Amino acid sequence: MTTTAEQTAESHVFEADVARLLHMMVHSVYSDRNVFLRELISNAADACEKLRYEAIEKPSFLGADAEGRITLTLDEENRQLVVEDNGIGMSRDEMIEALGTIARSGTRAFLERIEASKAAEGAQLIGQFGVGFYSCFMVAERVDVISHRAGSQEAWIWASDGKGSYSVSPANLAEVPSRGTRIVLHLMEDAKQYTSRWTVERIVKEQSGHVPVAIRVVEKPGSEPVQITDGSALWTKSKSEVTKEEYADFYRGVSGQYDEPALTVHFRAEGRHEYTALAFIPGTQPFDMLDPERKGRMKLYAKRVFITDDAELLPRYLRFVRGLVDTADLPLNVSREMIQESPILMAIRKGVTSRIITAIEKLSESDAEAFLKFWENFGAVLKEGIYDDLERRAQLMALARFRTSTSGEGYRSLAEYVKDIKEGQNAIYYLAGSSLDQLKASPQLEGFLARGIEVLFLTDSVDSFWAMNAPEFEGKAFKSITQGAADLAQFPKLDRQATQEPETGTMAKFLAFTKQTLADHIADVRASDRLTESAVCLVAPEDGYDRQMEKILRNAGRLEDAAKPILEINLVHPLIKAIASVEGDALYQEDAAFLLLDQARILDGDRPANPRGFAERLARVFQRSVQS
Repeated sequence: MTTTAEQTAESHVFEADVARLLHMMVHSVYSDRNVFLRELISNAADACEKLRYEAIEKPSFLGADAEGRITLTLDEENRQLVVEDNGIGMSRDEMIEALGTIARSGTRAFLERIEASKAAEGAQLIGQFGVGFYSCFMVAERVDVISHRAGSQEAWIWASDGKGSYSVSPANLAEVPSRGTRIVLHLMEDAKQYTSRWTVERIVKEQSGHVPVAIRVVEKPGSEPVQITDGSALWTKSKSEVTKEEYADFYRGVSGQYDEPALTVHFRAEGRHEYTALAFIPGTQPFDMLDPERKGRMKLYAKRVFITDDAELLPRYLRFVRGLVDTADLPLNVSREMIQESPILMAIRKGVTSRIITAIEKLSESDAEAFLKFWENFGAVLKEGIYDDLERRAQLMALARFRTSTSGEGYRSLAEYVKDIKEGQNAIYYLAGSSLDQLKASPQLEGFLARGIEVLFLTDSVDSFWAMNAPEFEGKAFKSITQGAADLAQFPKLDRQATQEPETGTMAKFLAFTKQTLADHIADVRASDRLTESAVCLVAPEDGYDRQMEKILRNAGRLEDAAKPILEINLVHPLIKAIASVEGDALYQEDAAFLLLDQARILDGDRPANPRGFAERLARVFQRSVQS
């Protein structure tokens, strides 16, 4: 077969990105070389699932060999390991696309092909065949992939040493599987342990013991195969039959991650709709958690046949959850349109969502440390549900944790905030911004700190949206401290020293002059009861958006004309007193008014509106100071 192939072999060069990936796979990506076998078995299982799905439309693909299987053949004498499946197989073009091109996996190409034919819209499978595959070059000095696609009269050989090029050539049908793919690893000298049955069987049971396809081992060429896993789906077992280690292994296979699950939710629903759900909350953030498309990663099975991972089985604020749902209530050939409109799926979505949120609530009650780790990983996403999910808003608000002006390095719940609220305080105060350090240095915070009033620090982008739309928590409305009047006079300061009173006549003139001078830039100028250390700050008008929301909308191009802000002035600040005391120099006072506005902008994290004008005014004020 090799001689025949070499006569007509086509030589191809890997894409540049593939060459880099191969280097990364061998030297950086995996610290555990054993993972290559898990990747190859996962790909083989996917191929068997693809065959089962295509056989719905073309039963002839299965023939008399309907049960999927994966066979591992060990050849110690020739230092070879063979991984073979009887799945869908690959054509020549599919081989080149899947194994020679990065970021166009066989799974994705499969989807594109069936979508183009409209034969079974929406079918997708786990993984990215063609990426995990390259991990085999950690242990192999050469790899041959022989594949015969179901229904085809051609078979092909792909071969490479992983060093920059590969070849594709036709194979003799008499010498290849009747369908499926055979991968021959020519092992490196330091990888010959992978021809040991004990080693291979241990790795398979540890890492791939629950793939839904039976796995067999042939101890040496010519020996009878011995089944080492039965292909039973883990989710079909009861919770009492599954160990923590088995859950962890299955989680890694279904999620593509290599951490431990933080939470496992496994249940069977019976009644009007019957389905089994197995869901995992990862122990670390998935790399795609902040995907702007906000797609979930839950897989849908019908009677253990994979259907799609594009059915929205969970709301988008739970998109970090990994797992699957298997139901007998859906037909195997269900289309994407039917899935999106299916009342069955809507009921399943509601049930699975409720069980996951309930599990998170139980975690918050039983293990505070584990829950805070979960919150640090996923709180920013979970809070999207406060904005999106009206039905569960109260539950999600109760779960939320926040850094506050009194929490130090810890977190506080809204229930704890309300429990310790000041007498006469009717609002839950919050301050939104891009970083914790920025919020702690905010001038708008000063008056609240001086009176011991707790303020929530909101640093996630979604915070401004839910806080503005959440009506209340336990009867207390949410109020941004950068918007409207602070109304702090009713609360005494913690430091009960006598408060300095400004000279009302002089300050009234100064306020009136500043308001007139800055009329084109601000909505109002007023004395502040929220400032204790800073001279000025900006706040948003009572109606509309607070300062942070305005910034978010403006940066997103969704707010052309922001409302003019209000300039608040600390009338007992030494700088303000000094400026107000200057009389008879209109240019100086005008420069001072604009400089105070720019100072407030800078304190708010913005730039001066007119940098050149700012510099010129500053120079004139310095010059006047030197001359006097």
